[in-house]
Amino acid sequence: MADSLHFYTAGESHGPRLLAIIEGLPAGVPVATAFIDQQLRRRQSGYGRGARMDIEHDQAAVVSGVRHGYSLGTPLGLVIENRDWPNWEQEMSPQPPPEDFVSQRRVTTPRPGHADLAGAAKFGHRDMRNVLERASARETAARVAVGAVCQQLLAQFDMSIRSCVVNIGGIQASAPAQPDEDFFATVEASEVRCGDPQAAAGMREVIDKARRDGDSLGGIFRVYGFAVPPGLGTMATWQQRLDSRLAAAVMSIPAIKSVEIGLGRQVANCPGSQVHDPIEFDGERSAWPFVRPTNNAGGVEGGMSNGEDIVLSAAMKPIPTLTQSLPSVSLQNLQPTPAHAERSDVCAVPAAAVVAEGMVAFVLAQAFLEKFGGDSLDDVRAAYQAYGTRLRRLWTVEED
Repeated sequence: MADSLHFYTAGESHGPRLLAIIEGLPAGVPVATAFIDQQLRRRQSGYGRGARMDIEHDQAAVVSGVRHGYSLGTPLGLVIENRDWPNWEQEMSPQPPPEDFVSQRRVTTPRPGHADLAGAAKFGHRDMRNVLERASARETAARVAVGAVCQQLLAQFDMSIRSCVVNIGGIQASAPAQPDEDFFATVEASEVRCGDPQAAAGMREVIDKARRDGDSLGGIFRVYGFAVPPGLGTMATWQQRLDSRLAAAVMSIPAIKSVEIGLGRQVANCPGSQVHDPIEFDGERSAWPFVRPTNNAGGVEGGMSNGEDIVLSAAMKPIPTLTQSLPSVSLQNLQPTPAHAERSDVCAVPAAAVVAEGMVAFVLAQAFLEKFGGDSLDDVRAAYQAYGTRLRRLWTVEED
């Protein structure tokens, strides 16, 4: 897997900019910065977001690896400027501060639920600003930009990634088993990215209450991968199982506490006859004629995509920064002290769903290139077409 598609990000929440480098993208992939910026705007939207969204207007600058709208097959560099940087330039400067400098933004009282205290223990920082700046979900803007590049690769093979919110603060929404474009149009028009208008109204109400109470809310979102071919991932090694990679990628998003694929934990309550998806043959479908009347597996069996849509859900905990701070302990005097309060959101579940789209797109693009990879998009397309030819032999009945 060392030579597969991968990416790195760098940057602090209040530093000058975020950086991302994608390596392993073949040459010839269309890369439109307008699409990347559209995804970044979707991440910044959502009912319950904080004041930071009024400052930042994220746009990605492609600084390497693309020429005249197409990838070069070399490392692709992305930069997202932090507009709030001028307000933090001295506080976050990489240069040694003046002798008379006194930080006004030291963090010495950790927030329950955040990385503050664990990071202080790990790195030996007494000022937990050194922890929270990187642990902040601001970093996910770079991931969305990476995911947008991956989505443009997947689109060349008719794959797409979508998401919706199905729960905020205990308000449960309905979602169809097979959502269509009308459903997702409703989702995109919703301030909470919910396709159930009645539930969406309830979600806004509980967010308003949480804001009044100085509290925060979490929830559950669902991500779909459409038109994913069978055979991505493998059962051969635990590291390359597609379901474990999807779960790890989404779980890596700050505040995500659980990930479920298909029925998820509901499988523990049902007999196998109600869990496993029957296999049917539809000879009128030329590409992949093995179909399922249900998709309880969420498109993954034995660590591999099975030709059905990828469906996963994730639970996000409430944001750990509360204006009505929880009890904590000051590292300066070890006395009980209200937790540090940092500018934050009341609810970021709709934004987290967009981040998860990007991470799912990356995992699917990575697995896709592991199976069909080449130095150019033409090489990938030729391998993909050859795979389709080979698959058709599975349902070619040889006559004596």
